[in-house]
Amino acid sequence: MKNIKWIFVLYSLAAILSMVGIGAAVGLRSIPGVLFAILVLCAVMGLGFKKKKEMREAGLL
Repeated sequence: MKNIKWIFVLYSLAAILSMVGIGAAVGLRSIPGVLFAILVLCAVMGLGFKKKKEMREAGLL
């Protein structure tokens, strides 16, 4: 646990917040809110996986 990759912590927090947003939008019965939160979740997860691939190829992981 010495080498924490803080960028991945930030990506995971952003993903968690978008999942919370999905739940909040469902609670508010807001279909556009649900769709927006799902879109944000997909974007955050995609960026995280892209960053992980880049770091793996550079030998940083």
